[in-house]
Amino acid sequence: MSQINCKGKLINLSTPKVMGILNTTPDSFYDGGKYKDMDTALTHVEKMLNAGATFIDVGAYSSRPNATHITEEEELHRILPIVTTMVEKFPEILISIDTFRSKVAKECVQIGACMVNDISGGTLDTAMYSTIAELQVPYILMHMQGTPQNMQKNTVYDDLVKDIIYFFSEKVQQLNALHVNDIILDVGFGFGKTLEQNYTLLQQLDLFKILELPILAGLSRKSMLYKLLDSTPQEALNGTTAANTIALLNGASILRVHDVKEATETISIVEACRK
Repeated sequence: MSQINCKGKLINLSTPKVMGILNTTPDSFYDGGKYKDMDTALTHVEKMLNAGATFIDVGAYSSRPNATHITEEEELHRILPIVTTMVEKFPEILISIDTFRSKVAKECVQIGACMVNDISGGTLDTAMYSTIAELQVPYILMHMQGTPQNMQKNTVYDDLVKDIIYFFSEKVQQLNALHVNDIILDVGFGFGKTLEQNYTLLQQLDLFKILELPILAGLSRKSMLYKLLDSTPQEALNGTTAANTIALLNGASILRVHDVKEATETISIVEACRK
């Protein structure tokens, strides 16, 4: 499947696209607290759109390892105003909502978002799949073992790639039964995986093409990069570009990133080599 339907607009994924990250959280691992006020957030969104982002992924719940759990009310309090204002200021914007809660997903789509990015793949809210079916929006199905609070204690697999493919197959079957049309897969780099397991997934990302669905790669400035390089998230842009290049060569259709300009350039170079 090479295209998805976002608010009636068909997005062709045969050429990879960039999803820019907007965190409205005070404690995200890289940009926590940077975009809490509305003006700063909107300026950043405009910059990402101008740099070539097709989607903007808005999150109000930090999913870094050992992140603080917040209530549904607090998540809604953080996310609804920024989504409302983004839609007002950028009427054509394609907003993805980074949440595992069906109520947050539904309220954001009702005010103008067009996609849901669920780190739990539906495992943390049993109403998520039926909500996606009702909303008829593209759904990013991510693999995670456990919760953000305990996921790094859950890194044991019988066979890493096979186990995740089986997880996806089962979940896609459930979504298809509910007539969810647009599903995007995310192997969940850093979510319940060791450093070595993350690189196995990056190396073997093309194996997930057997499911015949678009693949999103979320590698931007993650610990699998800066820990390997004995660095920091702030210094991990070069590593991110290298990892994104490998992901694209192995079949990724969407890059979810903090740095849109660099990701857009990476796609341009990889695509030029394919001509």
